[in-house]
Amino acid sequence: MPEESKIQSQVLMFVGTHCQHCAPVLTSLSELVKEGVIDSLEVVNVEKRPEVAAQKGVQSVPWLQIGWFELEGVRTKTELKRWVENTSTAEGISEYYAEILSQGRVKQCLTFLRRYPETMQSILHLMSDPNEKINVRLGVGVIMEEYAASSDFEKHVPQLVEFLKHEDSRIRQDTCHYLSLTRRPELIKTIEPLLDDLNGDVREEAKDAIESLHESVKD
Repeated sequence: MPEESKIQSQVLMFVGTHCQHCAPVLTSLSELVKEGVIDSLEVVNVEKRPEVAAQKGVQSVPWLQIGWFELEGVRTKTELKRWVENTSTAEGISEYYAEILSQGRVKQCLTFLRRYPETMQSILHLMSDPNEKINVRLGVGVIMEEYAASSDFEKHVPQLVEFLKHEDSRIRQDTCHYLSLTRRPELIKTIEPLLDDLNGDVREEAKDAIESLHESVKD
């Protein structure tokens, strides 16, 4: 898990002098401090400390840093408690990635992945969930375009191969495409059975993936 999971109960909050949504969030956080859910709470006024806000990339308030999670907007006390409790869990990391990808914040996701490459496992979890939102699936696609051919991703290839057997045809189709991005021609034989898949889109993607991997040998 990310290093910051060790300090999951430390919270940093940015507020604005005229922010009407900041007060209820601050109240909820203060209550969680009193209840012992949060160890410490630091509050920064963006008007008074704009340089600190800029350093953190704060563009709107309320803005929170809980462990390694960076959250924007209004959050209920129940939500805040859940984020604090889940900073050190795989489920919490997957939920966080799903949230920022659903908002189209792919660059932020890539930044965190570079910082915490071990959390790629959570990206693969999202990729294999047929119920994920379209924005999340599209975001995962961008990430795979970035990472599939890298040495860091090599250890995740066996898990990706397992998704070729997924019951959902979209997952099998996506998997064929992502395996083609690895530029590993030894995977051709692994993909070949999908040429006889019951789903036409999967068969077509498998064909394209195999052709792409053959081409990678020539490059």
